[in-house]
Amino acid sequence: MSDLLTGIKNYQQMFWQNPNKLSADEALARINFSFDDILDAHKRLQRFAPLIKKLFPETENGIIESPLVEIPRMKQEIEKLYGGKIHGRLFLKCDNYLKVAGSIKARGGIYEVLKHAETLLLENGLITLEDDYSKIAEERFKKFFSNYKVAVGSTGNLGLSIGIMAAALGFKVDVHMSHDAKEWKKKILRDRGVNVIEYREDYSKAVEEGRKKAAAEKNTYFIDDENSRDLFLGYSVAALRLKDQLTELGIEVNKENPLFVYLPCGVGGAPGGISFGLKSIFKDDVSCYFVEPTHSPCMLLGLVTQKFSAIHVRDFGLDNITEADGLAVGSPSKLVAEIANILIDGIYTIEDEELFKLLALLKDSENIKVEPSAAASLKGPLLVNSRANAIHISWATGGIFIPEEIYQKMYMRGKSYLKDVY
Repeated sequence: MSDLLTGIKNYQQMFWQNPNKLSADEALARINFSFDDILDAHKRLQRFAPLIKKLFPETENGIIESPLVEIPRMKQEIEKLYGGKIHGRLFLKCDNYLKVAGSIKARGGIYEVLKHAETLLLENGLITLEDDYSKIAEERFKKFFSNYKVAVGSTGNLGLSIGIMAAALGFKVDVHMSHDAKEWKKKILRDRGVNVIEYREDYSKAVEEGRKKAAAEKNTYFIDDENSRDLFLGYSVAALRLKDQLTELGIEVNKENPLFVYLPCGVGGAPGGISFGLKSIFKDDVSCYFVEPTHSPCMLLGLVTQKFSAIHVRDFGLDNITEADGLAVGSPSKLVAEIANILIDGIYTIEDEELFKLLALLKDSENIKVEPSAAASLKGPLLVNSRANAIHISWATGGIFIPEEIYQKMYMRGKSYLKDVY
């Protein structure tokens, strides 16, 4: 462990195979979530689909989902860039194209807002579970929700998803943003009437202050990215939908055709929830790897030291500064770290420079636009031992909402780094 910690402290790119992982059945038996919880979340999203379709007509029948696409040209580029071989087929789960919020946070963030809204409406006798939820778009419901506030602390994408959906329903919204949140994300929120509160400190401070302020206010519901069961379950539904997409492609996951999934990790809610869903469905035939920036490897440090959330990357001399804003997190979620400890297969870290190279290569090879943090998942398939018929899925967590002039600067930065390679 000393060599591993030395490498982490020196900002080196590391690959860690989790020695604490249990078999899927053993791990799931110890986790305080069940497959029925995933199904319950799935049904709730189905109930809300008529409303989402009305509020956001760009969605597919009110279901917020992303395509799964094979990226063979990008596979070749990755092999060429790193001089290795990816055994099996490589796919991209395009959460960068998720409607409404443009990132993976559209899953958990929007789900928790909807669950909170449903709870308030049911408690006040304004709906029943059998109702057509499209009526919630009516002005009388917006007037009702205006008596309540939703709050969250965020580096950017979670704040976007929660702010956009909560404001559309009529809630007052506070989004507490850390210093690394991008200006364009703040503008999108403010344009929708969201109150954006900025901090000079990092993500942990934004969450802490947001939690404190919400606790002191009446009728304010704080969505706690560090501890939320509802966020976790909202993300887990992605596994059910991924299974259907694989079936549509004629892909059966089993011992002979194993699945490998690579998930960018900030505080851990999204990759944790998705991994829980995948392990619940595919058991030991799926391997789940988290990926973090070398400057913000909070989950890796939490698991390696077994201190879980009781660490901050600064404790190890790391600065927590990265262009992967959604991953710029100093301490992992306590809820997720303890689950990941027995559930996930490993974690790798990646330098910012690599993120921009992969971002540019993905644009050139497949014409797909992602943000730097989303590109982190693309290196994973080179790092694991897999057989020729393996299925690799890199999860693209965000990108479509990036303003074009900002994206072009990111793309050109990646191209400049690639000049040294090609």
